[in-house]
Amino acid sequence: MRLFSRSVCVRFIVFVVPLALMLGCGGGNAAPSPSTGSGGSTGGGGNGGASQPAFGHVFLLVEENHGFTSVIGNADMPYINSLASQYGLATQYFANTHPSIGNYFMLTAGKIETNDDSFSGVISDDNLVRELNSAGVSWKSYAESLPQAGYTGGNSGSYLQRHNPFSFFSDVVNDSAQAAKLVPFSQFAGDLAAGSLPSFTYIVPNVQDDAHDGTLAQADQWLQQNIQPLLASSLFQKDGLLILTWDEAEDSDTSHGGGRVATLVISPKAKAGFQSQTFYQHQSALRLILSSLGVTNFPGASASAPDMGEFLN
Repeated sequence: MRLFSRSVCVRFIVFVVPLALMLGCGGGNAAPSPSTGSGGSTGGGGNGGASQPAFGHVFLLVEENHGFTSVIGNADMPYINSLASQYGLATQYFANTHPSIGNYFMLTAGKIETNDDSFSGVISDDNLVRELNSAGVSWKSYAESLPQAGYTGGNSGSYLQRHNPFSFFSDVVNDSAQAAKLVPFSQFAGDLAAGSLPSFTYIVPNVQDDAHDGTLAQADQWLQQNIQPLLASSLFQKDGLLILTWDEAEDSDTSHGGGRVATLVISPKAKAGFQSQTFYQHQSALRLILSSLGVTNFPGASASAPDMGEFLN
């Protein structure tokens, strides 16, 4: 039996009551069919051309294998739910496929590419790394339990390669200077303290801390320990944006390909307490990453994906 202090209970009621109203909004069939990203177009597109704030630092963090209703309103995840109440929450956001790997590629290449979680090949399609490099935008991937900097190999202990899609891209695999941007997460706190984080940062918890093998409570505690210092930093408060999402829902939820998942848009420039009813999938997150950094070429399905600018002031 879990006991809560009076103050914790009050906070829980504050964010659970409004969020619980959304739990019945599940995978409605009225939303559009999922985009598979079979095209390779780049450039304009999306819904609307409204301007959005520019960001100096954009972060992407992906959690594992739990749907919207497993996360939002869950008493085991007080930190995530406090962020969902404080910042932007996409209530009709759906993963693209099952299992995991295709969702990671949609987030970074605008295509599912493969549904084989054991895939070990090289992806040469247009991708986030290529577009960032072309635009002169710095990037780095910080992966917990990565064996060493520059590692582009397979699974190792609690590190799963499929959770680090940058390690598959030809732009990285075939260029040692780019591969050197794949570093262990142990470097993150030092780079944050030194003010040397790149413009785009991909954060990869290991399988014990991303709710893949560990519990949701573990994942929540890891986020509070490691992400709260980022959100509180002067760097983030100046011009930071964090997109926090789940790769896919449970296998039983196949709505729109990969099921309904929680996605948070966190920034001092985000609308406070905003809850979107717009249908989104992972290609929209990819579009948001690039547009927030001033990049105007969008790989694959992100070229025509709905913009997520409604989350931003």
